[in-house]
Amino acid sequence: MTLVWCADLSPADWITGSPLPWDRLVTFGPGGFPAHARLRFIPDPARAGQIENDVERSDATLPDIEQLHLLLSRLLTHTGTPDELYFCLWDGWGVDGGTVHVDADGTRRVEPGWFRDEVLAAPRVRVPHRAYLLFRGALSELGAWGDAGPGSPRSWSLEPAFVWPADRAWCVAKDVDPHWAGIGADDDAIEALLADPALDVVRADPTQPQPRYA
Repeated sequence: MTLVWCADLSPADWITGSPLPWDRLVTFGPGGFPAHARLRFIPDPARAGQIENDVERSDATLPDIEQLHLLLSRLLTHTGTPDELYFCLWDGWGVDGGTVHVDADGTRRVEPGWFRDEVLAAPRVRVPHRAYLLFRGALSELGAWGDAGPGSPRSWSLEPAFVWPADRAWCVAKDVDPHWAGIGADDDAIEALLADPALDVVRADPTQPQPRYA
C-alpha cells in the first residue's frame, strides 16, 4: 500500500492559513496546542559554533525517518482518527522533473521524475519559502509516497515535513534544517512522549529560540 496523493489541499488550510511566522510554523506546526516538545534526532549542540559533523553518532542511532515513525506510533493513541493521517512532502527534495545522465559515449538520457505530470502540475500546499505535496494514509505507509515512479527507492527515506491526524489532535513538523522535529499536542500526549525511554523528547517553548548547529 502507498500513501494517496491529495489533489484537494483543504485539509492543510490550517497550515497555509496560520498567522505564525514562517520559521515557527515549519518547525512546530500551527498554533493552538497547549504543549510543545522536540524530538531530537541527535543531541543538541554542546558548544557554540558546533557543526553536526562533530557529533558522535552511535551505531544504534536510528535514521531520522525511523525515529519519526516511532514518535508517530506513540501519538496514534492520542487521536480519534489514527488510520487517517495527512503528510506533507517538501518539494525541495527534488521531486520535480527527471535526472539527466551522460553515458561514457556521450549519450544523454533522462530518468523520469518521481511523480506523474498530473501531480507535479497540480497546486501545492504553500507557506512562505516552502511548498509541499499532500498525501493521506496510515502510518504503516509512511515513506511509500503514492504516485512515485518506479526505480525511485530514495523516496522511501524522505521524511515528511508535516504530519497530523484528520481530527488535528496533534501536529509534528520536520523542517529540512533543524536536527529535531517539533511537536504540538495536548499535555497528556507530551507527557507520555517525555516519559518514553525509546524517544529523545524534550519539552519546548516555540516562542523562544531553539538550539541549532552552526
